[in-house]
Amino acid sequence: MSRVEVKIVISVKGVSKTFKTPQGPVTALKDVSLTVSRGEVLGIFGPSGAGKTTLLRCLSLLERPDTGEIWIDGQDILTLSGKTLREVRMNVSVVFQGYNLLYSRNALENVMLPLEIRGIKGETAIKKARAFLELVSLGHRERFYPSQMSGGEKQRVAIARALVTDPKVLILDEPTSALDVDTALSILRSVRDINQKYGLTVLIVTHQVDLVGDFCHRAVYLKDGMVTDYPLTCGEGSPNKLRFLPAVGFERE
Repeated sequence: MSRVEVKIVISVKGVSKTFKTPQGPVTALKDVSLTVSRGEVLGIFGPSGAGKTTLLRCLSLLERPDTGEIWIDGQDILTLSGKTLREVRMNVSVVFQGYNLLYSRNALENVMLPLEIRGIKGETAIKKARAFLELVSLGHRERFYPSQMSGGEKQRVAIARALVTDPKVLILDEPTSALDVDTALSILRSVRDINQKYGLTVLIVTHQVDLVGDFCHRAVYLKDGMVTDYPLTCGEGSPNKLRFLPAVGFERE
């Protein structure tokens, strides 16, 4: 077995987060540390309430941890502000479980939205949005509105919208929890194809262990807000024999 040179894209060091509730403090993350390498598909899984979504929200700075460091592309994002922080965050796209599509816009217009926010409009935006709808096998639905789409189609539009700005990292929060098995597998195959074609770094947050074994290079298991080792058998056709935490290395046989 040989070790290959890799670049660490995300490094989480000693991150903890506690929420205040009427019933008292609830600790969602306890001294979590992990790394994610460029071009890797990392599965973050565990039971409900394990801290998976809180970790995602900390990575995207929708929540700020109480302690610890979060490094993205060599910068501790918790120390950044203003333009510098915005530039780093633009390299990380998140697809949430609820899709968050605008129902007044069709599929093409939803995918164009991030480009418009960045000042890219007209034919340039249309051409690029169409390309990413084609990438997720939804080009034939570009004029459909969310109310006319299935759950799987809405998820694909959300993924295309997340990719249209050319991020370095894609985070998927429970991307298949509300979908039937065939649709879920189809979407994850699309994500895997995109990872292999473009070298995109992907984090899949899920409670479905089988998805981690079949589609991820490595697994991070969270339980009670802590990183915990977990025995996992890879399914046939898995991209690699999974590596377990401490998730600080990236080896291929």
